[in-house]
Amino acid sequence: MRIGRKHLMLDTSWQEYANCLGVDPDLFFPERGASTREAKEVCRGCVVRDDCLEFALANGEKFGIWGGMSERERRRIRRQRALERQRAAASSDTA
Repeated sequence: MRIGRKHLMLDTSWQEYANCLGVDPDLFFPERGASTREAKEVCRGCVVRDDCLEFALANGEKFGIWGGMSERERRRIRRQRALERQRAAASSDTA
């Protein structure tokens, strides 16, 4: 699994297919409290949205909109995945 995660962190070939290619990056890094609606709209129909999100999660991106999600939304996903891993480890220990 570590190999796959390392691969994710290094493989950025998906970026050349992103809807945000050529869009002002400032749109994806709004000021605190500013709307993220426009950035998320760019992400909405993007064919590499999942790749973008996984890249941000694997690299611990703390700022900006990645894969159509804010840092708060990504933090929630990281917590959910950590809980799932804990549950899976606990259930394999009892089996």
